[in-house]
Amino acid sequence: METKNIDLNTLKIDRSETKRPPDRNKKIITRSLITVIILALAYFGYQYVNSLIVKKEEVKLTTVTFQTSSYSSAILNASGYVVAQRKAAVASKGTGRLVFLGVVEGDKVKKDQIIARLEDNDIKAQLDQAKANLKLAEADLKDAENFFRRQKELFTKQLVSEQEYEIAEARYNRTLATIDLAKAQVTAAEVALENTLIRSPFDGTVLTKNADVGEIVSPFGASINSRAAVVTMADMTSLQVETDVSESNIEKIILNQECEIVLDAYPDKSYPGYVAKIVPTADRSKATVLVKVGFKEYDSRVLPEMSAKVAFLMQDKAEDKDKEKPILLVPSSSVGKRSGRDVVFVVKDDKAVEIPIQLGRKFGDDFEIISGIDAGESIIEKLTEKIKDGTEVKVL
Repeated sequence: METKNIDLNTLKIDRSETKRPPDRNKKIITRSLITVIILALAYFGYQYVNSLIVKKEEVKLTTVTFQTSSYSSAILNASGYVVAQRKAAVASKGTGRLVFLGVVEGDKVKKDQIIARLEDNDIKAQLDQAKANLKLAEADLKDAENFFRRQKELFTKQLVSEQEYEIAEARYNRTLATIDLAKAQVTAAEVALENTLIRSPFDGTVLTKNADVGEIVSPFGASINSRAAVVTMADMTSLQVETDVSESNIEKIILNQECEIVLDAYPDKSYPGYVAKIVPTADRSKATVLVKVGFKEYDSRVLPEMSAKVAFLMQDKAEDKDKEKPILLVPSSSVGKRSGRDVVFVVKDDKAVEIPIQLGRKFGDDFEIISGIDAGESIIEKLTEKIKDGTEVKVL
């Protein structure tokens, strides 16, 4: 057979490493993982960019208040703030370290009452020195006066020369001038000592405390470490509501006109008022005139800088307003229709929240609220079709 003739030495085993095909499954897994990462990054990037691009609806809030119907039927309504007509930032006329402060916020003070004091050791030393100089000058005066009198008698008898007489007279006059100078120095030191005492300029109430014991006080607050005003105080008997009235409506306002004042802090309480002053100038940028409304009566709850609403009443309304029962009113612009229901919107966690309400009568531009919300709640002032339940909003 032919197989017998085969050389067995030619038969060998190939032990060289064979090339294996790449692991295709491993490549597929790697590619899938990269794809998932890219998609995730794209999603989160989209959400981030979208959050920057999406603009929140800008809204203003208004407070639901109790008002009499005369407010809505008044000839003019306006908003303003309670302002003390006598108000002062009490400061020191001198510069020094504050060593005494005898008042805190809410304290009542009388005119000329000492409310604070600056360090005065150096001023007292200057005063003592000035008084000592005055005593010294007064002691020289007696000697100079006697010498001048003797020289005058001798000059009359022609026993001394005119030059000696003039020298004695000049010495006497110089001593008198020295006394006047010493008195002026005493007065200056006394004024400087008085300037270390900070007194109340009028009867009033302390509103804020602007400095503490140990701080440097100066008239103009020259540095960041010094204080200009020690306290801010106001005369609480001079409170008035300052409100801006449009130029086109100012003709409806007259002096001593009856008004009704409602504070946003106490919407269930109204205060009788009157037009105290119409400031005789207009604000060019706002086209308004400042009107000051005085209180006929008020209590301790009325505080400076409180926001208030003012109704300028006609004469017949002013006579009947005390007989009216307050009702809950909201602007008609705050009321909307959603799914056939009357609703208003409040803001919670920067989102508009829908609240169903029951409406009553309409008074001018306002609606009476029978149920759904309470006095004191803040609602969106002007509704648009874009504002819905859950809409993200930004309060201006």
